[in-house]
Amino acid sequence: MPRKMLIKNGLVVTLDGLRGDGEKLDILLEGSRIVAIDPKIEAGEAEIVDASNMLVMPGFVDTHRHTWQTMLRGLASDWSLAQYAKGAHATFKHLYAPSDIYLGNLLGRIEALSSGITTMLDWSHGISSPEHADAAAQGLIDAPGRSVFGYSAHFGFPNNTPIDEDLRRLRETIFSGDDGLVTLALGLRGPQYTSIERTEADVRLARDLDLNVTVHGGSAGWGRNRPVGRMFERGLLDHRTTVVHCNTIGDDEIAMMGDCGCTASVSPFVEIQMGFGWPATGRLLAGGIRPSLSIDTCTAVCGDMFRTMNTALIAQRGLDNEGKGSAPDQRGLDLRCRDVVEFATIEGARACGLDRRIGTLEVGKEADLIFLKMDDPTVFPVNYPLGMVAISGHPGLVDSVMVAGQFVKRGGQLIGVDLPQLQALGVESRERLVTRAKAQHEADLALALDGSWHPPTADYTAAAVTGRNTATSRS
Repeated sequence: MPRKMLIKNGLVVTLDGLRGDGEKLDILLEGSRIVAIDPKIEAGEAEIVDASNMLVMPGFVDTHRHTWQTMLRGLASDWSLAQYAKGAHATFKHLYAPSDIYLGNLLGRIEALSSGITTMLDWSHGISSPEHADAAAQGLIDAPGRSVFGYSAHFGFPNNTPIDEDLRRLRETIFSGDDGLVTLALGLRGPQYTSIERTEADVRLARDLDLNVTVHGGSAGWGRNRPVGRMFERGLLDHRTTVVHCNTIGDDEIAMMGDCGCTASVSPFVEIQMGFGWPATGRLLAGGIRPSLSIDTCTAVCGDMFRTMNTALIAQRGLDNEGKGSAPDQRGLDLRCRDVVEFATIEGARACGLDRRIGTLEVGKEADLIFLKMDDPTVFPVNYPLGMVAISGHPGLVDSVMVAGQFVKRGGQLIGVDLPQLQALGVESRERLVTRAKAQHEADLALALDGSWHPPTADYTAAAVTGRNTATSRS
């Protein structure tokens, strides 16, 4: 018989549209699934989980993270997008051994899990060989969370290398099914960074393999070559396509996404910091698309969903309030706390194709739950639960995390993870990467990870990249 757990005494946010945004409810689990949610449940044979002083809610879903970069954390905190392309990609990426990408993915996934992100799409564009792909996938598999491995070829400017053989191999071996905790998707290089012909071939391949597609579109100047419009013209958009960022795509391109049933991923913190353009949250909503949220890269921004929700909310409210005149004359705010919490949960699940399994607390869905401390001095007293999550929340509130009915963090402690050992290996990986970078021919002598290094952008400007891609398309 599957193990039963009965969660009692918690304040529950289901996000299922049927109940309030914070009610005293019991939740009965059987194995990986929720089998009952009611004010009072009796189940004498079940293990009791006391959730007193806890807010119990669906786990967060991050729909776009370059997890392999974990060991370069903070490196790009003062960099522009072009400097990030030069520093993180052109300087370091080709120096990663499979063991480095494994540790980056494992430690990055554990970081996200610890802060309440129960599902994460790893947009893995650090892959330069089948061995790198296998190592990246294994890093996710060895972490006790739910993940989508967004396979992407080594990110060049442009990169037209066929990926058919390696992607088919992964689909037929490691990811032959779609029922496990770690599943496969295609991180499309897309018309921003490769030719439209290669983009079309990759989308056709993904459809043949029954995979979702996630693609950068509208990242600062790199998105002004109408990536979404060009995909639309070739019939490459559908309900299994997630467009990431969307800052500089046209309103007509957003309409194309809506017509085709596409989902979107907004990374508000990194988009504002690196100058992608204002987050497209409001424009997407106006076009009928409720976006998901994502972190993007811990080289530049924090890795938790609390600050991501908060940034999305405040950025869009600032845009909405601009030009409205006197604040006392305003009748209310358009974007609500519930909206961004939904972006971070059910809309993320939808973008990953997992909304029938996770994203809300409903009978029949899998039990991906987080338990947030309501007696923490930074949020006490909790009057408006969704306001607490979206405005005041932080990773320190995450007491416990459950994935598929199993605790992976409980009482503030990760379960089954030797964190000191992994962190020691991570430091060794970081030092190897720096040593390799400094040993390169014509290495930048100023290279350092302490914030003092600001790489020249060379030819990684938007105009240069777009020009090369256009030339490649014609050749």
